[in-house]
Amino acid sequence: MGNLTLSVPEELHKRMRGHTEFKWSDIARQAFEKKLREIELADKLLSRSELNEEDAERIGHKIKSKIRERFN
Repeated sequence: MGNLTLSVPEELHKRMRGHTEFKWSDIARQAFEKKLREIELADKLLSRSELNEEDAERIGHKIKSKIRERFN
């Protein structure tokens, strides 16, 4: 198994030290796995897409516009 060293803000580290009942390396490993599954799924979906970046931008702007209308 490979090793990875993480830096976290001191305040976060203090809070984590207050909960020694957790294995923080396991929690980090699970978070990495979850994020990688999300990225790999997005990559798989995008690999089949015929949309180009311009199409995606246009669709994104439409979605944001509709969201703003809904909440204003």
